[in-house]
Amino acid sequence: MTPDQIAFTNAFNNQRGLLAGFAKCWNREELHLIRDGLYLGLASELEELMNYYVAVHEKIVMSPTVAETRDTPAGFTTMIHVARGCQKEWEELVIAVLELAERVDCDLPGIWKTLEDGRMEWLVAINGAQPLKSLLMEMLKRDSAMTSIGDVNDAKMIWMYSLSCNIPALTTERGKWADTVQMKDPVRPLVKYKAELWDARHENWRVLDLGVQAAAERGGSTVDEIWQVGFDTE
Repeated sequence: MTPDQIAFTNAFNNQRGLLAGFAKCWNREELHLIRDGLYLGLASELEELMNYYVAVHEKIVMSPTVAETRDTPAGFTTMIHVARGCQKEWEELVIAVLELAERVDCDLPGIWKTLEDGRMEWLVAINGAQPLKSLLMEMLKRDSAMTSIGDVNDAKMIWMYSLSCNIPALTTERGKWADTVQMKDPVRPLVKYKAELWDARHENWRVLDLGVQAAAERGGSTVDEIWQVGFDTE
């Protein structure tokens, strides 16, 4: 590796804590705050980009709103908004960061796109499956429903299938599972639900299960983490 590559790699690694924040984003705008924080962080550490960073940082330091929100949950968001507000200086900084990344053979846009696409795909899956999850939670709270839906594990399987309905890469696996359980309506798994066919030991379920878990990982989460959100059968 060249000295420039080493310096860029070290600067990038120092931003991994910030990048991990993508897993806590719930929309594209929040993701773009993390992305722009990455650009700003890289510029602050690389000597070649220091002039661009200083030009933006001066405006940040002078901003009353940044001072007011420092050490608060809104601090990071405010800082990025102020940085973006320095239109000419900010655009020059972003261009310089991307040009340097390309020069040291780092596909920075590609790295970010992978994170953003993975998170957005997972958010679409979560939101798409939420109505069914809410229904399942209510059914599990009613004793009379237990005999038709089964236990929590059965409900979780149904929900995971619903998640897969919004994960394009799982179209084939989802179709095979719908056939396996003789699903009447592939987008409404509770219609003519046959509990005895929803066997987690079946190979077709194993493949679908792994696919959903992989989507969760791409989105910076886990299936169990999202399943537990708001879940209470007491």
